[in-house]
Amino acid sequence: MEETFVPFRGIKNDLQGRFMCYKQDWIGGLNAGFRILAPTTYIFFASAIPVISFGEQLERDTDGVITAVQTLASTALCGIIHSILGGQPLLILGVAEPTVIMYTFMFNFAKNRPDLGSSLFLAWSGWVCLWTAILLFLLAILGACSIINRFTRIAGELFGLLIAMLFMQEAIRGLINEFNVPERANPASAEFQPSWRFGNGMFALVLSFGLLLTALRSRKARSWRYGSGWLRGFIADYGVPLMVLLWTAVSYIPASSVPKGIPRRLFSPNPWSPGAYENWTVIKA
Repeated sequence: MEETFVPFRGIKNDLQGRFMCYKQDWIGGLNAGFRILAPTTYIFFASAIPVISFGEQLERDTDGVITAVQTLASTALCGIIHSILGGQPLLILGVAEPTVIMYTFMFNFAKNRPDLGSSLFLAWSGWVCLWTAILLFLLAILGACSIINRFTRIAGELFGLLIAMLFMQEAIRGLINEFNVPERANPASAEFQPSWRFGNGMFALVLSFGLLLTALRSRKARSWRYGSGWLRGFIADYGVPLMVLLWTAVSYIPASSVPKGIPRRLFSPNPWSPGAYENWTVIKA
């Protein structure tokens, strides 16, 4: 990368480089036919599942001010904008644990301040995001990205390791929470009795490890010694989303013989229902 701090020079060079292949990116994707469906499906689930998981954590840590529905909507909007304006139709965006930690810290700070409180948290976080965007624009204009040459590869690898460890930490913590009573829940409910909590946790372990093992196994379907070629290729291409659908269906099997709420499911409020506008309104009258 050329090391330059001349204003707008980096943006100009970047736009010129992407303009040459921007049209071909879209034409190639549209003309790929059904071949593009497999990577699209895989990327969709690879992006949506972490967003839903971290959205549930955000809902728990912010007392329901930010929900999984909002994280899904924001990820979708940012993905569309980046794909159209960024010249990268296959750019993957999503929520990671550092983002959750930042919003959790901001919420805990805001709710303990009498001049902010939970009611003004969204407005305050909106201004934080606005100023962050302005700073990022200034860094891009000044060509600050060119200093990446000053860093070794170990810096990027360490950050990737941090993200992976945070993912695994949240997964383990989520499984442990399946054995406990959730916050803001009624401990006297039938599904929160010790025996049912233990059953819910064990069922969560079965679903989690079952999905993990079968998804990893399906990715290697092309090297299987049984099944026809087209079947092995189909499982290898669509195995991960199929396993997500399969184990989701398995979770509904004991629905008629266990109390409602086992296994626990993500609460997704209808954004069009009466009163739901409160979580989408930054400034309330």
